[in-house]
Amino acid sequence: MTWTGSGLRFTGLGHYYPRTLVSNEHGITIGGRTYAPEEAAELGVRSRHEAAEDETVEYMAEQAARAALARAGREPDEVDVVVLANWTDRQWIPEIGPQVAARLGAERALAFDVCGACTGFVHGVQTAASMLAAQPGWQRAVVVAADRFSRRARPGTRGQLIFGDAAGAVVLEKGAEDGTGLRYSTLSCDAARADAVAARDGWLRPRPELIELAVGSSLKVADTLLGRAGIGVGDLDWLIPHPGNNAIHAGVKAGLELPPEKFRTNFDVRGNTGCASIPIALSEFAEQGLVKPGDRILSTAVGSGWYFGGLLFEL
Repeated sequence: MTWTGSGLRFTGLGHYYPRTLVSNEHGITIGGRTYAPEEAAELGVRSRHEAAEDETVEYMAEQAARAALARAGREPDEVDVVVLANWTDRQWIPEIGPQVAARLGAERALAFDVCGACTGFVHGVQTAASMLAAQPGWQRAVVVAADRFSRRARPGTRGQLIFGDAAGAVVLEKGAEDGTGLRYSTLSCDAARADAVAARDGWLRPRPELIELAVGSSLKVADTLLGRAGIGVGDLDWLIPHPGNNAIHAGVKAGLELPPEKFRTNFDVRGNTGCASIPIALSEFAEQGLVKPGDRILSTAVGSGWYFGGLLFEL
């Protein structure tokens, strides 16, 4: 989808990390097997967060959304739409999004859930952008992505060293076009590849072809968005993707011929946090001054479905 000229932009970023930080740096024992520090280091994750029982998806989402609203200088009653992306804690009914809106005090907002597995943030932003563009009276949305990914790691597997919990949020607002903001988005699916990674019994079970598929899909997304914008990799300030693992990262960087210094995730200290991974990185890096207003960013994501999508935007 094309958003150039729409005036849509991210005006606030926020994140929440659970209280418990688990370190892999000194080795860790899982399911009776001890991983030495060097083995854990090969996975690329030095630490990750695990949510306590009281750190529910709606609680984490609320905290991240409040932080994003504060940075945007907005109050909850100014929000028209709340979109919650989540896959780790799906339930039949009721959806969690309305609970997040109620906790925020966004009483007039339409609130609902989306999924799309680890592409949930892309799905949420594209959905919110479509609604804001279609409804002249609506001005802003909160898109929040929250996953408790640690609970979907099959016991005794390396997933317990990689999967973390977090929530990230953005305020998406409609204003005057000023040369920055959301430019292009894309989201596609391929049902024939749905079982490349699945959690039919509650535990994530990836297949051997996952890495090759993730790399190929990420490169396809990048080519699509860069092609629509008529720019090249060299025109980007940052690639901030949904992180899968070190092998996927290496394949994407090589396939794009991307300078290593332009690739940025917080995978090493937060792990793979599912659909929250892109917004928490944006928020954390903006807070640290590593990404700045006007920076041109490409964010790609892949997830079970098989979904693949991304966003091209300036902060």
